[in-house]
Amino acid sequence: MAHRWVMKQPGEPLVMEPMALDAPPPGGVWIEVAGCGVCHTDLGFFHDGVRTNHALPLALGHEISGRVVAAGPGAESWLGRAVIVPAVIPCGECDACRRGKGTICPTQQMPGNDIHGGFATHVAVPARGLCPVDEARLARTGLTLADLSVVADAVTTPYQAVVQAGVTRGALAIVIGVGGVGSYAAQIARALGATVAAVDVDQAKLDLLAAQGVATGFNPRTLDQKALKKAIAEYARKSGATAREWIIFECSGTAAGQLTAWGLLVHGATLAVVGFTLDKVEVRLSNLMAFHARALGNWGCAPELYPAALDLVLDGKVQLAPFVERRPLAEVNAVFAEAHQKKLSRRAILVP
Repeated sequence: MAHRWVMKQPGEPLVMEPMALDAPPPGGVWIEVAGCGVCHTDLGFFHDGVRTNHALPLALGHEISGRVVAAGPGAESWLGRAVIVPAVIPCGECDACRRGKGTICPTQQMPGNDIHGGFATHVAVPARGLCPVDEARLARTGLTLADLSVVADAVTTPYQAVVQAGVTRGALAIVIGVGGVGSYAAQIARALGATVAAVDVDQAKLDLLAAQGVATGFNPRTLDQKALKKAIAEYARKSGATAREWIIFECSGTAAGQLTAWGLLVHGATLAVVGFTLDKVEVRLSNLMAFHARALGNWGCAPELYPAALDLVLDGKVQLAPFVERRPLAEVNAVFAEAHQKKLSRRAILVP
């Protein structure tokens, strides 16, 4: 029986409800969900009072992979194909979309926010922007289609941030918060030739990246702000990376992480804000002027960038397996509780 787990009120257990698989509209498809990742954003909707655009009840979940099982007029070519659903689906027709700025499309749809999401057996989405998966290549990786669900956000969001920030060979990329998104930001920056410094208060996360040769770790619990900046500068010098123009990715989604990122500004630096928090921080904006630096926001990822990000995974340049774990969809409430209590060491993928 097709069903989804819906949030009726924030903080209350998600409830399983049956769903009818009506005929898709023109350009629409039904996808049988292979897996849906549990993201920090989902926890924000559920625990932190972040409001969804769609009225409740609503099925959360925006990191979705699966197979197209029904297609409306104009989308028939997708039938039967394995796909990744963009976490942000632009309309493709407005002025912003025509100018290549789909991430600020005023009528974009985000599963689990604007429309029902992927904590379900099936999800209905527009076909535009779907990312096809080469299943022959996937089979050679040892990964499953469910594992690729995290590409929909945890991989593609930092991929866009890395591309937007202009990471190239010889750059120093500093990733603050190397959890569900930051661990991929570090890998992507490394794959593009950067020297990577990882900053996190969780030593186990730093050790995991170091063991894979991705990044050298720095723990703010043992270094104050001044000592941290000095240690990273020395690391850059020894590694042959640039002494200026550091590229700093704030992926922790915490006020402390944002303040740490701001304190690492150097001449010509780029600060890329990838994580989200409702908390406010107080900073001196004039530092951007004094360092001739820049700050960039990053909302989701343009669908046209998904294939290149997926290639990094299928080519083995970005590893998923050490950072994810599959859990039954029926355990969604337990997984939410564990994630909120920071008991999960890997990103959970819910599998129907």
